[in-house]
Amino acid sequence: MGLKGSRPVWLTELSSVNSQLSWLTKMYYVYILFSEKDKQLYTGFTPDLKSRYKAHRNGFVKSTKFRRPLKLIYYEAYNKELDARRREKYLKGGNGRDILKIQLKEGLTELNYKNLIKPG
Repeated sequence: MGLKGSRPVWLTELSSVNSQLSWLTKMYYVYILFSEKDKQLYTGFTPDLKSRYKAHRNGFVKSTKFRRPLKLIYYEAYNKELDARRREKYLKGGNGRDILKIQLKEGLTELNYKNLIKPG
């Protein structure tokens, strides 16, 4: 086995691969929750999807506390915070919200979502 300095070559190469993939370790999420109580959607942003969803489910988030139970029905992952925040803002707006409803139509129908876009 070759050595590079005092480290084995494979260890040096592994270290190089890890540094190249370091951007994977920090992701930012845009997510959609469905309230089974009021049949409405909630769109949010977080750097830790698992703990944020747990906070929603346990009633620690003011905006969804009284809308429980909640289901996580959709999420997107980004490696740049600004990209995720921009997407969240877009999905909360009219065009983004409408496109999302079309994209998730089958799942939303199954959940009895009350604001599906009716064919024009």
